[in-house]
Amino acid sequence: MSRPTGLLRAGHQLQLLEGSAEFFPALAAAMDAARHEIWLESYIFDFTGTGAGVAQALERAALRGLQVRVLVDGFGSEIPPLPWRERLARAGVQWQVYEPLGSRLRLAWPGSWRRLHRKLCVVDGVLAFCGGINILDDLHDPHHGVLPAPRLDFCVQVRGPLVADIAQAMHQLWLRQPGVHGFQRQALAEAWLPQPAEGRPALSAARPMPGSVRAALLLRDNLRHRAGIERAYLRAIGRAREEVLIANAYFLPGRRLRLALERAAQRGVQVRLLLQGRYEYFMQYYASRPVYASLLRAGVSIHEYAPSFLHAKVAVIDGRWATVGSSNLDPLSLLLAREANLVVEDAVFASALRERLLQVIRIEGEETDPMQYAMRPWRERVLERLGLVVMRLALAVQGKRYL
Repeated sequence: MSRPTGLLRAGHQLQLLEGSAEFFPALAAAMDAARHEIWLESYIFDFTGTGAGVAQALERAALRGLQVRVLVDGFGSEIPPLPWRERLARAGVQWQVYEPLGSRLRLAWPGSWRRLHRKLCVVDGVLAFCGGINILDDLHDPHHGVLPAPRLDFCVQVRGPLVADIAQAMHQLWLRQPGVHGFQRQALAEAWLPQPAEGRPALSAARPMPGSVRAALLLRDNLRHRAGIERAYLRAIGRAREEVLIANAYFLPGRRLRLALERAAQRGVQVRLLLQGRYEYFMQYYASRPVYASLLRAGVSIHEYAPSFLHAKVAVIDGRWATVGSSNLDPLSLLLAREANLVVEDAVFASALRERLLQVIRIEGEETDPMQYAMRPWRERVLERLGLVVMRLALAVQGKRYL
């Protein structure tokens, strides 16, 4: 039975992890301690550098006889190098590709941009990871090579009732993959019944752990959960009384979200945005800049992060509400991709994330001056408009309107 998402529940132990430098060792340690099964989803799975360490942990687990299932996106992840394909297959790792493209021309087809953008992992049904970090080395980019500084991103390690919800979401998506054969579907469906096999964790009976951390899982898909993540942002921003602090890699909010930020600033809330300052992709980089004008006029402060790529999708509001996940605040994430965010109501967790974001803003952020923005060169304005037109055309091809 599917559980409703978005409901805050107590009894969680959470650990904030920054970058692959913290995430991958925690992930590998969990995999090495696993006794039954590992489920992993990632938009990108890259075997360069420390990404290979995660692959090795999956291989070790499968060789111990565990059920290891990996689902990657057909656009974000290239075919694994042949040596790794052979190693993982020999070990028994089950590897599936979500919506493989076959040909890049398929990107023009309606629905082809509905990608798997979630970054999730569940180990033995008792420990989960949810965030924005791909299986990708902090200092490596598939398109740009070696980075000058680590990519800025976050993930949360989770124990508590939400682990069962994350596991169920991953299980349901796995069962819908064409590469999962009928007998495997039947076996997995039976294994998911409330009475698990002896020695296997009872996922459906996950109990609250000591503590009072309240958290919720927010999913975005094209069926029942089309707007849950955006609605959560809108509610939290609408209730803000002191501070809205958002770090987002690809920031192109629609009218409702943009107005919510502007109204918050106009009623005296300090609204600060930490956004991508380094060029990564033409459309995402240039299409976002035209929205700066109305935000700056409303009193929103915008800081751009340029030492490396900003990949975070996090927010802290009034020092207590926080979210960490895979969803950018742009139409590709909010309208098309499968996403997963955690929402947390806890002053200690929110404070840790807030302090780190403020440190980045203070030391590595470049604040956008409204006067300089208004005087930016005509060439920049032309590229911005072109980027926005390309984004709108891309959405139109997919049958979507947002901007």
